Amino acid sequence: MAKLISTKITQQPNDKPALRLKIMFNLYNLLENSYSRFFVYMKALSLAVDGKVPEHIVPSFKKIDSFLSEWNIGVQDQRELFLSISNVLKENKSSPKESFKFLTKYLATFSGEDASTLGEAKEEAVRTILEFVKTPDMFQCDLLDMPAVAQLEKDAKYAPIYRLLKIFLSQRLDAYLDFHAANANLVKGYGLVHEDCIAKMRLMSLVDLGSDISGQVPYALIKDTLQVNDDEVELWVVKAITAKLIDCKIDQMNEVVIVSRSTERVFGLHQWETLRTKLATWRGNITNIINTIQANKVTDDGTQGLQGLMIR
Repeated sequence: MAKLISTKITQQPNDKPALRLKIMFNLYNLLENSYSRFFVYMKALSLAVDGKVPEHIVPSFKKIDSFLSEWNIGVQDQRELFLSISNVLKENKSSPKESFKFLTKYLATFSGEDASTLGEAKEEAVRTILEFVKTPDMFQCDLLDMPAVAQLEKDAKYAPIYRLLKIFLSQRLDAYLDFHAANANLVKGYGLVHEDCIAKMRLMSLVDLGSDISGQVPYALIKDTLQVNDDEVELWVVKAITAKLIDCKIDQMNEVVIVSRSTERVFGLHQWETLRTKLATWRGNITNIINTIQANKVTDDGTQGLQGLMIR
């Protein structure tokens, strides 16, 4: 019954689409069977796109996690759902980050699949990479670890796109400029704007410089890495601070940027190991402080012997 009614309602999506969507939502609320609800919701997604009224269904995406728990659907249905939601968000042009989020959810469902099944995700893997590269305020993702994306590395057609993603997530501006010199037509063909890519890679290169263990980045190194003029160095540092990519202090006298925090472009096994090492160091420091305090308890005359205590 749900299938017949929803199919009939969605036959003419351009005729009063908002009203048709309202009817679909009412039908959804009347149903008790969880899979019937899922079926109607998917038809509503298609209606929103075909009728060009995606704004009427976008608010429901905030409840997707609870819907998934209620529907209890399989992997194949999850793939269809995530991809459909991403398409709705793309049509609505409201939030590239939200569209990207559901694309990554879609790609994540292919983990553990064989090569034949992974092949189904190639086009969307490319689309996801391009979404990441194009979005000017997106600087972190874990796409490289996804099998659906990793398969592109040895693909005859899409290997350059995978290489581009790797440059954005693990290399600096000079690597991108070399890539563009050899693949200018490919970059343009995928709708990427070279100047925008340069601007984003400058910020990501600056983040990479800020991850140095010393935390001190000379102006000269920033100038050479970002390939900018002397008077532009501080401008790019401010841009990185504004984008919340780094926390730092600018020492104009010594022409050094002192970085206290920088955003990781990827957060994989290496980053977890680095975090584990830092936590172990902090724990050791705290233990040393406690031991020092215990060894320098208040003396009989009330004076404290903590002169040797240093907090690292």
